[in-house]
Amino acid sequence: MTTIIEKDFPAHASDYYEASLENGSLVMKPYCACGNALDEDYFCEKCNRKCHCNQIICDNEATLKLVKRYARQSSKFSAFKTKLANDV
Repeated sequence: MTTIIEKDFPAHASDYYEASLENGSLVMKPYCACGNALDEDYFCEKCNRKCHCNQIICDNEATLKLVKRYARQSSKFSAFKTKLANDV
């Protein structure tokens, strides 16, 4: 039998990527809605669940501009919601 674990996340909380620019390249690190950093398998050890990042939170305007440009040019980025870290 599978155990269902309910979490006390805010209703708007979702898994996300934290995006930044390092030496002119976009770097995106995955995080669970609980704030726990995720490994390559996107499994959160804290919540005991597989995460699905559908939001990109950018550290500054330059990063946001680049992510939005990628979203216009690539279908791989177009499904993501984007925000500035200050707006979260």
